[in-house]
Amino acid sequence: MASRGSKGSAAAGGILKPSDLQKLNLDQLKAVKEQSDLEVNLLEDSLKKINVAAARLEAAAEALNDLCLRPQGKKMLVPLTASLYVSGTLDDSEKILVDVGTGYFIEQKTMAEGKDYCARKLSLLKSNHDELSEVIFAMRITLSLFIVVTKLWAFLAMQMAAKKKNVADEAGLLLQAKIKQASTSA
Repeated sequence: MASRGSKGSAAAGGILKPSDLQKLNLDQLKAVKEQSDLEVNLLEDSLKKINVAAARLEAAAEALNDLCLRPQGKKMLVPLTASLYVSGTLDDSEKILVDVGTGYFIEQKTMAEGKDYCARKLSLLKSNHDELSEVIFAMRITLSLFIVVTKLWAFLAMQMAAKKKNVADEAGLLLQAKIKQASTSA
């Protein structure tokens, strides 16, 4: 979890250090693991949303390439939604509107500016995708190690309890033998 910097999770909302993990009981360790699993799932959902946005942007770039090949005055179907199209005529293929999100559009003076916008936005999304993929990969490795350490900790705790029981049993037998010996010699 240290790879996430100040955004890391912990039972108390901060970054857990190995020394902090040693102080937690098994139930608390399970809670930390569940919290980390939730964070990984949220990051994976964000990664999927980035992939969807990148696919939409690539489709927009392809549409721009197709649009610049069409002559002015050409009849075409204009999409109003993902599944609704109406007939239209291409008035000017150089001036385009670019959807920048949440219902806002920017008019680009040239087709090249629109293509450049799509390329820059796609580059940003791919960069975010790569960074998020690295964080998810690091968190998965950390979680795997965390699971191994937690299981080892539980195993060692059971071993220690078994040894303590054996020592207590031996001490009890020794005490009984001494009591028996003391009672026979008295």
